[in-house]
Amino acid sequence: TGVPMLPTWTDPDRVYEYPVLVKASSGGGGRGMRIVHEPDTLAEAIASARREASSAFGDGTVFMERYVESARHIEVQIVADNQGTVVPFGERECSIQRRHQKIVEETPSPVVTNQLREQLCAAAVAVCRAVGYVGVGTVEFLLDTDDRAGGAFYFLEMNTRLQVEHPVTELVSGFDLVRLQLLVAEGSALPFNQPPPIRGHAIEVRLCAEDPASNWLPATGTLHRFHVPQVAGEFRPLPQPGLRLDSGVRDGSVVGMHYDSMLAKLVAWAP
Repeated sequence: TGVPMLPTWTDPDRVYEYPVLVKASSGGGGRGMRIVHEPDTLAEAIASARREASSAFGDGTVFMERYVESARHIEVQIVADNQGTVVPFGERECSIQRRHQKIVEETPSPVVTNQLREQLCAAAVAVCRAVGYVGVGTVEFLLDTDDRAGGAFYFLEMNTRLQVEHPVTELVSGFDLVRLQLLVAEGSALPFNQPPPIRGHAIEVRLCAEDPASNWLPATGTLHRFHVPQVAGEFRPLPQPGLRLDSGVRDGSVVGMHYDSMLAKLVAWAP
C-alpha cells in the first residue's frame, strides 16, 4: 500500500541490525515485548517473550522489528462507511507510557506539523482502503524524532475497534464516535466526507487500580470511595470546556483480577 514499515524478521538468524524489539505476534498492551541490544541475548529474549505471549494470548508466536530509540507513538482515528467514505479525525499523541502501556493521551500532538498530519492521515486512509475497512478504528504509527530521521514514521498496527483514548478525539471534534460506529454498523452513510475542524486541545489520563509501593503493579480489592470533583459531563462530547469522566466503577465496586486495572478515564478539554 506504500505505507512505510520498519524492517522485521521472523528468523533470528536473519537479524542484521540492533537494537531490535521482540514482539508477540498476537499481542497487545505491551505484553510479550523485549528490547535486545546485542545478538548474544536475542535467544533468551525470544524464549522469555514466547512464554509471556503464550500465557497472555494463547499464542507464543513472536517476531523481531528494528527498535526506534527516539520514538513517539502517534495514532490516527478513522471512521469508514459502507459507501467507501474514509474520514481521518486527526492524530493522538500516546507517547507517555509505562511498561509499554499508555497512561496519558492527547490531541493534537505537540510535535505533529500540518504537513506531517496530512501524511499520517493519508497513510491511515490508505491502510483502511486496502482492506476495505468499515467502522471506527485507529491506525498506529511510530514517529522517529531523531533529527537524522527527517520526520520518518512507520506503521505499527491497526486497532479495528474503538479505543480507550477515543474521548480526546470526541472533545476536539465535537462528534460522538460511538454514535458514528453504530450509524455505520446499520449501513448508513457518514454525514460528512471531510475531516472535522479541530477545536482546542484535549488530554486524557487513565485512573488505574495500582499499588505505588509495589512498583505500580495492578491491585485488587474493594473501591470504598470514588469521587472526582468538578466533572462537567460523562461519556459524550462536552458543550463547553471542562472535565469529562468515563468510568466503570462507583463506591463499593470490587476490583478483580480478571480484567484490566483501569477504573476510569479523566479528560480535560479547553480552547
